[in-house]
Amino acid sequence: MLFLLARTQAAWQPCGKRLALVAQRSVPAPYSATKPGMTIQYAIRPADLAGHLFHVTITVREPHAQGQCFRLPAWIPGSYMIREFARHVGRVTALAGSRRVRVEKLDKHTWRAAPVRGSLTLAYEVYAWDHSVRAAHLDARFGFFNGACVFMAVCGREAEPCQVKILPPDGDGRARWRVATGLAPAPGTRYGRFGTYAAADYDELIDCPVLLGDFAGAHFEAAGAAHEIALAGSVPKLDTARLAADLARLCATQARLFEPRSRQAPFSRFVFLVHAADDGYGGLEHRNSTALLCRRDSLPYPGMREAGEKYREFLGLASHEYFHSWWVKRVRPAAFIPYDLTRENYTRLLWVFEGFTSYYDDLLLARARLLTEDQYLQALSRTITRVLHSPGRLKQSVADSSFDAWIKYYRPDENTPNAVVSYYQKGALVALALDLTIRAATAGRRSLDDVLRHLWREYQLAGAAYQGVAEQALPEAIAQATGLDLTRHIRAWAEGTEDPDFARLFAPFGIALQRSPVLETPARAMLGVQVRSHEGACQLAHVFDGSPARQAGLSAGDQLVALDGLRVTPATLDTLLARYAPGDQVEVAAFRRDDLLRFTVTLARQAPLRYELKPAARASRAALRLRAGWLGTR
Repeated sequence: MLFLLARTQAAWQPCGKRLALVAQRSVPAPYSATKPGMTIQYAIRPADLAGHLFHVTITVREPHAQGQCFRLPAWIPGSYMIREFARHVGRVTALAGSRRVRVEKLDKHTWRAAPVRGSLTLAYEVYAWDHSVRAAHLDARFGFFNGACVFMAVCGREAEPCQVKILPPDGDGRARWRVATGLAPAPGTRYGRFGTYAAADYDELIDCPVLLGDFAGAHFEAAGAAHEIALAGSVPKLDTARLAADLARLCATQARLFEPRSRQAPFSRFVFLVHAADDGYGGLEHRNSTALLCRRDSLPYPGMREAGEKYREFLGLASHEYFHSWWVKRVRPAAFIPYDLTRENYTRLLWVFEGFTSYYDDLLLARARLLTEDQYLQALSRTITRVLHSPGRLKQSVADSSFDAWIKYYRPDENTPNAVVSYYQKGALVALALDLTIRAATAGRRSLDDVLRHLWREYQLAGAAYQGVAEQALPEAIAQATGLDLTRHIRAWAEGTEDPDFARLFAPFGIALQRSPVLETPARAMLGVQVRSHEGACQLAHVFDGSPARQAGLSAGDQLVALDGLRVTPATLDTLLARYAPGDQVEVAAFRRDDLLRFTVTLARQAPLRYELKPAARASRAALRLRAGWLGTR
């Protein structure tokens, strides 16, 4: 997506006078340099809905004597890629009272205002047109922002309490707009209304995203906490009652996992910030909220009897991000203590934190009775099939994938399927293998659940002395929680590229892993590629290792022109290949940049193995007990 300023520089003249007015308007009158107890005050206003611009101000009492510095994060926790949010910041000015103060930019995301006495106000605008859960979005329908991409830190003062004034947009048509956020309202502001919200420090300020607009909503109680659903986007006939009831059951199930005695969540209030659109999928975790992006047809409607695949997918997304409230937001790698938001923070444990979460998201849906046993085993079968068909798993370990997430996983290219393994998906399978191993070895008395609870008790975020989970802490934690030494298993499955033997691991649970080819009559022939449409042409997006196309010399980026003299398009490729049998040779013409090349390809059989988990027709009582303990069934 291109990020372009919607107005020319000339349209903002005179620059100094205009920004001075912005600063004076955005900072509410009650915020003065003499207000006791508060030294940092933020304000944000949706200033230009059509131009997608937020105006932001920061007022600092007693700025640094040598000039106060301000810095915007380069990335957002939970999404491990340098995103350079500062590229959307423009028109930065500063005021001391009504006097303009010089501001210089020190590096890509740091500004310094000249020394002043008294109070200093920094004013700037942020372009917000990122349709994702990671950044900021603003138009006439709704606004959304993560603090990491709109609020600069006051350098050296990040630990101080702060307040943010959330101002409404101009226009009578926005009278119905409301506010949803994990931030607590300050005295004098009613939650859900525009006004002042408080944060204990800068970390809390940027860890509580904000949704603005005329959105649908629902409330429910679960795990001793109030929960809110705030849903932006048009969803015809949304069944909010069912959505709230299903999420309440899920939230209570997760709290019982980490706190089996108290069954309490680690917060008093939680907000699901949901944007329903025509397309899209994603989520990002926060301390007492989550931002979710989903298709509108994935949400329940009145009269819907059974949860369809799309709705189950949404529940899985909500489960994943809610699980992070414990596992990442409060128990996290030592490398993230504290977050350094100016550069990459390296850890080899993302497979533990994201992979374990990816394992438990659907498992807890099954335990909450939101997935049947068959539905859960089918979902697990798809993950096993997907990972075991990934060539990259044989070249990269999930520990290495975790470390290189900044430059590989989040920056995919044409060779990614051949070289990179997902620490989400294979990490989930390693978690599954560890769980099955522990349960079978202890006859169901211990499990990976005990390991999570042990780490939760030992490492939950608390106080300045918190150190986080060390890189090599998992084997010892497993030993302490279960009495088992699984160091060798972790070394093989997570630090190496060995696949767990799932057929052997599932056998004690009365579940068989069936390997069967995808049978088609007649057998289909394949090139071993993925294609995409590029300017109407059939372009190779990926060429898989060992495939007929790779062996013949085709490469990603090549544009297929013809098969045996017949023109190829993305829509006709499969139709043309259907005329051939495995073992046939076909002449392929393709453009590589400006050169027309010809290749002789020997087609192979399109018969990948499908992996399916099936409960045995007859299972022992011991196997049924193990399975019931794992899935939480009676």
